[in-house]
Amino acid sequence: MSESIRTIKETNMENVFECEYIDGTVRLCTKNFAPGYSVYGERLIKYNGTEYREWNAFRSKLAGAIMKGLKENPVKKNTKVLYLGAASGTTPSHISDIVEKDGKVYGVEFSARVVRELILVAQRRPNLFPILADARFPQSYMPLVEDADVLYVDIAQPDQTDIAIYNARTFLKSDGYLLLAIKARSIDVTKDPSEIFKAEAQKLEKSDFDVKQVINLDPYDKDHAMVLARFKG
Repeated sequence: MSESIRTIKETNMENVFECEYIDGTVRLCTKNFAPGYSVYGERLIKYNGTEYREWNAFRSKLAGAIMKGLKENPVKKNTKVLYLGAASGTTPSHISDIVEKDGKVYGVEFSARVVRELILVAQRRPNLFPILADARFPQSYMPLVEDADVLYVDIAQPDQTDIAIYNARTFLKSDGYLLLAIKARSIDVTKDPSEIFKAEAQKLEKSDFDVKQVINLDPYDKDHAMVLARFKG
């Protein structure tokens, strides 16, 4: 794919890059921690001797948040990330790229079928650790997880914010960061999503979090928002 690339340049976020194609299209990308392998059919791009993976903002809420103006990405080189709702590994694999070999991504997923797919991704990514568990019961995976610099939560539950708070109090370092993907329709289908985003952010504020940003993810994810908050616990 290098013949269709004009340039790849750094963004203001560590290990997150912009790929500019010959036709002027710009996409996010990350350096591939598992060269030669894609995870979800994304394009692999060779540029100046390095392989990058295109990061599809319609497939990853973190990429969508970055495209919509996330001010700071707390996921950086060497960070330890606890990821709730890891699914088959789309976003966790890009986080694996970002944190590199000395970082760690603990991917908690409830579905045994989906975890099997995540395990296949992790086989080529020694910094990604799949965990079959229910995020409502963090004590069940406490022996497997170190204290985290970042808690990433993407679960379709009505009490998703409460689950995030519970896990933060269990694992998140003081001054660590929370990235919470709020799914408005999972919480209340009768309310306006913007009201739900505001209410969930206020819930975090009352629970030892300093909410830095609430980003509506439309058009990448309808009725979703990404909350960036810092834990004061």
